[in-house]
Amino acid sequence: MTKGFTVAIDGPAASGKGTISKAVAAHFGFAYLDTGLLYRAVGAKVMLGIEPLKAAQALVPEDLDGEALRTPEVAQEASKVAALPDVRAALVDFQRSFAARAGGAVLDGRDIGTVICPAAQVKLFVIADSVVRARRRFAELTSKGIKTTLEEVLDDVQARDARDMGRADAPLKAAADAIEIDTSALSIEDAVAQTIAVIEAAMAR
Repeated sequence: MTKGFTVAIDGPAASGKGTISKAVAAHFGFAYLDTGLLYRAVGAKVMLGIEPLKAAQALVPEDLDGEALRTPEVAQEASKVAALPDVRAALVDFQRSFAARAGGAVLDGRDIGTVICPAAQVKLFVIADSVVRARRRFAELTSKGIKTTLEEVLDDVQARDARDMGRADAPLKAAADAIEIDTSALSIEDAVAQTIAVIEAAMAR
């Protein structure tokens, strides 16, 4: 039943899509890919002086490991390289191959349901108010000892939203048939439960 079963979860930064995706993948025993890590890994290489396309073409699984990819600086660079059409094109095959694996797969990102896996059996678009998202990201960063302010994080979140939604190639938007989940006032448990219910309904069809 789960062979080639793909769950596409899109949404802006700190909306909760990553947390939901991991929990859902664990619940169903699906493979999970945080596609944002691909762009973070490319961004990290660019910060070392490597040309963006070459960085994307040379990417290997080992490049996706490590807390070094979770810094605000890498996140900003990732958002910039993600706006480059040739970089996105270089990473498409990797993502589609992952999505088609036997046993089912959950991919989260910003263009999974619209570009990478338009035929996914389940498409979700996870949103939350920008201030709520900034508070979440601020708590995450400060818990890791990264010094910043809530105002700086909010500015960063809004800048990333503008760049992701405004780029010409594969902009962040909900697929026409995506189910929206607003996590602004939801607990993680409730958001995950809603998502599991959507997937179970799709699997039963």
